[in-house]
Parts: sequence; structure tokens; C-alpha cells
Amino acid sequence: MSGRRRTPRGLPLRTRLALTASAAVALVALGVVVAAFFVIRYELYHQLDLSLTQSATLATQQHRGEAPGVLAGECRFLSAPACSQIVPADPAKDPATAFLLPVSAATREVAAGDRAPYYTNITLSGHPTRMLTTSIGKGQALQVALRADPVERGVHQAAWLLAAIGAAGVLLAAALGYWVSRTGLAPVVRLTATAERITATRDPRHRIEPAPAPDRHDEITRLTTSFNTMLDELESSVTAQRRLVADASHELRTPLTALRTNAELIARADRLTETQRTRASTALTRQIAEATSLVNDLIELARDEEPTPLLETVRLSPLVDHAVATARGHWPEIAFTVRATADPALPGVPARLSRLLANLLSNAAKFSLPGGTVEVTLTAAELTVRDHGPGIASQDLPHVFDRFYRAEAARALPGSGLGLAMARQIARAHGADLTAEQAPGGGALFRLTIPATA
Repeated sequence: MSGRRRTPRGLPLRTRLALTASAAVALVALGVVVAAFFVIRYELYHQLDLSLTQSATLATQQHRGEAPGVLAGECRFLSAPACSQIVPADPAKDPATAFLLPVSAATREVAAGDRAPYYTNITLSGHPTRMLTTSIGKGQALQVALRADPVERGVHQAAWLLAAIGAAGVLLAAALGYWVSRTGLAPVVRLTATAERITATRDPRHRIEPAPAPDRHDEITRLTTSFNTMLDELESSVTAQRRLVADASHELRTPLTALRTNAELIARADRLTETQRTRASTALTRQIAEATSLVNDLIELARDEEPTPLLETVRLSPLVDHAVATARGHWPEIAFTVRATADPALPGVPARLSRLLANLLSNAAKFSLPGGTVEVTLTAAELTVRDHGPGIASQDLPHVFDRFYRAEAARALPGSGLGLAMARQIARAHGADLTAEQAPGGGALFRLTIPATA
């Protein structure tokens, strides 16, 4: 033979670099895909198990000491509460009606305290369901169950998506290795150096300079543009976070000071009269409630950073009726009227939309005189809430949805100044728009415009 067979060491450096880079990137991509699948699967079931644990804790607090039987049996819908039932350790103490959830020997062992709580997957009403069995003492076990088909659907979708990503990653690794070997690593080195400088300084104001040629549109140029865009968003997010922390610190300072003052008074209760002790205790309770409400509002405002929850088709007419009924209980001296000419629906989260309506109704009732009327009107295109109070001053209209903003007339009223900001945030998250205006004849009118796509 005139020629010799080429070994890997005898291949050109360009080819060896391409093969090495392709193999390394392909292995890493496949490893990340496999790890991501197991992490996603674990997190989805972990979140479902946390929901079951919370439901079990709530059921234990509400139904401790009750006789065995089904506590809540409606769980056909995704938004329904958890199904729950109490099972005795002794089968002779079973109720006359049949249990909704399956009861096994392991369930009796948990009720008797001979086995630790456990999770299991079952099928209920034709739907995959996740069930928690835990002991509640006195020879009883509590079983709670939630529908698990969104979790299983998410696991299957993640498997298909990650498989496609893995296959695409292998192909991309081969192409990337060839491209690296052809063009060299100089642009990557420049990009990496800038990214490392940003990481070391933790300063999002740094930007990556684009390639010298203005007409280049390759992967490195697009990556540079995307990275700079991400840095713009990061800088805006950090600025907003610092502003929110500063505002929250300012708003919390006053109630915390008042709490400390009243706590110090109560600590010297032996020097106070009965009337003074009662006044200090009442003030302390009220201030704790105000601080708790402020913290809860801040948590709600931070929900923008949470993953997108499961969306459902929400019909607004029943939701409005429920919100108005709740508001009547909180504000018995205010008359609430509802006029609905349509029943529009939109994809969303019922609990968040209920919070939006509750905030609007509470705001309208707060500014209404005793015996006043709050009018709620629902059409196919919008929802309006109108009160007959003092209205909104012209200089306050541009700021009513700002966080912690309180008009001059509202500073003597309870509240944190976050309710309307939260309402607009929820509206925008659902593709709707919330505006405020002065109502004809006096009062304030808030208008929720329902998106046309709904």
C-alpha cells in the first residue's frame, strides 16, 4: 500500500478541533437534557405534594375531632379544593356511606400510627390523582387528593420537548464544532471576556461591544444583541427592586415604630390603668393587622416573578356575584348593586381575578359614605365599579395606580396604598387594562377593559 491509514492523531488540527468540540458539546447537551427532565419531573410532583400537605394541614385545623367520613368530595375540576376524608384505624367504625378515596391496609396502619404518611397515585373519576395519607391522631388518618393530570401532562410534554432539544443539541454540536474550527475562537474569547467582567463586577451597566463590521448578522452578533437586551432588562429589574425595597422599608417604618411603642406600654402593664391597657392592646392588635396586610400586599406584588400558573376559562358574571356578596359581608353599611348585560369569559386564574375585584370593591366602599351605593356594571367589553364618594382629584389621577401612593384625602383612611397597584398588575397579567376616571355627577369610576381576544 502506498498510503498509510490516518489515525485520529494524524488528522488535521481543524478536524480534531471540530470532532472534539462536537463530541463535548453533544455529551453536555444530552446530560443536561436528561438531568433537566428529572429535575422538572421532581419539581412538578414536589409542588403538587406541597399543595397536598397544605390542604391536609388546613383540613386538620378545620375538622379536628370530627367523625370518620368524606369531608370534601368535589375534585373534578382543576380549581376545586382537595378531596378529603377521615378514615378510622378500626374498620368497624367506618361510616355508613362509602368512602370516596380508596382505603387500604396501609391506610389503617397510618391511622393506627404504625406507618409514616405516604403519597400515592390513583385514578379518580377517570382522572389521574395524587393522594396523601397522613395521621391526625386519635386512631384516625386523613386522606387528601388533588388532580394530577396537569402534572402528568407537563411531564410528558417535557419529555418530548427535551428529547427534541437533545436531538437538536447533537446536531447543533456538530455544526458548532465545524464552525468553530473554520472561524476560530477569537470572537468567543472576546464575548467570554466581557461576560466574565460583568460576572466579576456584578454591574449590569456593562455592555458587550458588537463586532466591528456593522453589517454582520451571524450567531455571535445576534448573541451579543440578545445579551445586551437581557442586561437592559436586568438593570431595569434591579432598579425596580431597589425602589420597591426602599418604598416598603419607608412604609413599614411607621407601623413598626407604633408596634414597638405599644408593646413597651403593655410590658409595663402594672403601671397602667385598665382603660390604658385596653387601649394599648386594641391599638397593638390593629397595628399588627395593618402590618400583616401590608406584608401580604407586598407578597402579592412580588408574584410577577413566579412561574405562570395554570390558566382556566373564567366566566366573569359568577365571579362578580361572588365578589359582591363577599364585599357586602365586609361593608354592611354600603349598598352594592350589580347590573350585568353579558357574561364574558377570559383565560385566567380565578383567585387572582377575585383579588382584583375585591380590591376595586373595597376601594369604592372605603370612599363611600355610610348608606352610599357602589354600582358594578358588567358588559361584554368591560367591567366598571363606581362609587359616589368624593371622587379623585385631577392631580391624583395619574398616580392612583402607583405603589404606596395615597391621595391627600385618603391618608387618614386605613390601607397601604398597594391595592390599586395590585389590581392593575393582575389586570395586565390577564391581558386587560384597568383605568380610573372621575364619574359624572361625582365619585370615582374604575373601568376594566376586557381584551377582545377573550
